[in-house]
Amino acid sequence: MKPDDFITTKAGIKMPKVIYGTAWKKERTAKLVEQAIVTGFRGIDTACQPKHYHEAGVGEGIAACISRGLVDRSKLYLQSKFTSVNGQDSNSIPYDPKANLSDQVAQSFQVSLNNLQTTYLDCLVLHSPLANQEQTMGVWQAMEKLVISSGVKQLGISNCYDLKTLEDLYRAAEITPAVIQNRFYSDTEYDRTIRDFCRGNGVIYQSFWTLTANPHILADNTLQSLATKYKRSAAQVFFRYLTQIGIVPLTGTTSATHMLEDLAIFDFELNPEECAAIGTLL
Repeated sequence: MKPDDFITTKAGIKMPKVIYGTAWKKERTAKLVEQAIVTGFRGIDTACQPKHYHEAGVGEGIAACISRGLVDRSKLYLQSKFTSVNGQDSNSIPYDPKANLSDQVAQSFQVSLNNLQTTYLDCLVLHSPLANQEQTMGVWQAMEKLVISSGVKQLGISNCYDLKTLEDLYRAAEITPAVIQNRFYSDTEYDRTIRDFCRGNGVIYQSFWTLTANPHILADNTLQSLATKYKRSAAQVFFRYLTQIGIVPLTGTTSATHMLEDLAIFDFELNPEECAAIGTLL
C-alpha cells in the first residue's frame, strides 16, 4: 500500500484505508493472512473469540511474513477485540469467565498478544456493548489501562448501533474511542446518525459485511455504469466511494484476485458528482 492509502486517526495512528478481516477463516486463517500481506494489505482485523476467529492463525500468518522479510511488525496495523462472555462459545472462552470484568480484559489481552506473537496492539476493540452502561464502562476502563501501560495504542468499539450508547461512552471515557466498527447495511439505515457523530468527533468508522449485505447497491445502474466507465467491478467502485467519504471497509475475501482488486481501488478516484449519486443509495 502507498502512503496515500492510509489515514491517521486522532490518536496519531496510521490506519490503512482498507483492512483485511479474518472472521470465519478457521484452519485457513494463517495462509490467508499470509496471502493478504504478500498481496499488499497492511491492516489486519481479528478478535480473541475462538467461536468466530482463529487468532493464533492470524499470528502464524504474520510471523511467516516477518520471517520471510516481507514486512516489519511496525508497518502493520493490527487490531483485535475483547469479546465478553455472552459473545463467546462456553466451551472455548479464552479467559476465566468467573473473573471480574477488569481481569477478563487483562487475560484476554494477554492471550491476544501470545496468539499474535506481538508485544502490542495498534487497536483494541470492545466487540459489543455489554448489558448496561456500568458494565460497558467497567470493561472500557480496563481497556484504558492497557493504553496507559503502552500495550495498546488506541481503542474502539464494535456492534454499537445505538447513538445514545456511543454518546454515553464517549462522554464517560477518559480515552475516547478512535474507531467504531459496525455492520454496514440498510437495517440500521447505514448508521447515518452514528456516522455524523463520528465525523464530528474524529472517530473512524469501519464497515463490515459491506458487500454481502448490499447486493442491491452493487446491482444498481449507478454502480454498474461507473464500473463500466472506470473498467472496474461494482465492488471496487463501492469500496472506493466509501474510502472517499472517510469509511474504512473491511474485506474478508479468500480470493487472491479479489485481494488484488480490493487494493487497486486507490488507482482511480470518483468525482464529487459520482460520489453524490452513490450517496443517494444509502
